[in-house]
Amino acid sequence: MPHTPTELLSPADQERRRALRLMKSVALGALIAMAIVFAVAFVLQREYAGWGYVRAAAEGGMVGALADWFAVTALFRHPLGIPIPHTAIIPSRKDEIGRTLGEFVETNFLSGPVVRDKLESTAIASRLGGWLREPVHAARVGSEASAAAVGVLRALSDDDVQDLISDLAREHLIDTDWASPAGAWLERVVDADAQRPAVDLAADTVAAWLRSNQAAFEGLVSRRLPGWVPRVAHRLVDDTVYKEAVKFVDAVQRDPNHPARHAIDGYLAKLAQNLQHDQATREKLEGAKSAVFDSPKVRQLASSAWHTVKEGLITALENPESTLRTRIDAALTEIGTRLNTEPALQRRVDTWVTDTAVFVVDRYRHDIASIITDTVERWDASETTEKIELMVGRDLQYIRLNGTIVGALAGVAIYTVAQLIFPGA
Repeated sequence: MPHTPTELLSPADQERRRALRLMKSVALGALIAMAIVFAVAFVLQREYAGWGYVRAAAEGGMVGALADWFAVTALFRHPLGIPIPHTAIIPSRKDEIGRTLGEFVETNFLSGPVVRDKLESTAIASRLGGWLREPVHAARVGSEASAAAVGVLRALSDDDVQDLISDLAREHLIDTDWASPAGAWLERVVDADAQRPAVDLAADTVAAWLRSNQAAFEGLVSRRLPGWVPRVAHRLVDDTVYKEAVKFVDAVQRDPNHPARHAIDGYLAKLAQNLQHDQATREKLEGAKSAVFDSPKVRQLASSAWHTVKEGLITALENPESTLRTRIDAALTEIGTRLNTEPALQRRVDTWVTDTAVFVVDRYRHDIASIITDTVERWDASETTEKIELMVGRDLQYIRLNGTIVGALAGVAIYTVAQLIFPGA
């Protein structure tokens, strides 16, 4: 059977191959030694009766060594290349071995009660918290999570994200009816008189603007007067308009029952009804909404915003000194501290992990075990045989040595019993 070139093996497998060859040489040496002893004893036993015991021991040792050599070799290949039935067991029954191993793992390890007993006896949350509360470990987790997040962000297609944003905007903004919900909300606001603070704020804002922008009234009305009106009258008219505007706004500010306030309340109440029941008003709102959110400029703005956010996140995640990375590490350290010190949180986490693991095992145990079966089926028979022989072959060579020793002891014991029963035979 061809062997994998040494340079293609891992360092561990190379060491196993050297150990296997050494043990094969030792076992073969023991067989050769027994054969030499047998030959010498066979000649000398005619003159010295005691050598009969040596011959019997050597003969039994050879038989034991050959029998165990055959048994060990038959696991991996045909002895001497002869296709004897029930030899080369591993390469010929590779797929069956894989299925049996998968069934064994599924039955004895991938069992809900087994997994639950193991996890319930393990302080998962406490151990995780004790490890994660160390800043160096938290930084490591944060670094790995950041690298994964950067990978995801780079893998995302900007066009796909833009299409997704457009679809979400259309579904939740453009295609959604705004008029009825807005009208119902505005009606509740008016009924609860909750619009009053907004009106107060508007009045205060207008008053502040008027006090700071008197010059804006220059010529506001006077420029529309006939040319024959004196300049003094122009200034007087502008000042009068400005003072009246200030008086009006001051009155609105001071008087909670000012007619202007009632007019605003009435307008809002009517608008609330129109948004719910007047088709023309509803269509105006929907048209304005579509004009704003369904325009190319808005889509371009969304794309630009996504690109900016993406690049900003990537830059922050890749920089260990960034504020984002620092906060991630601090948050992980805090989580580890809580997991390590809060029994109630530990119980919740342990229960959640255990229940999740048991659910996954019970639901997907066959699929998980099939990984073993499918993997073994894909392996080449000769490579599989070599892998298994490298793993256990060295120990199996001890069977050959033991067989040599046990055979020798059995041979001398049988010879001794025979001499006792048939003296001089």
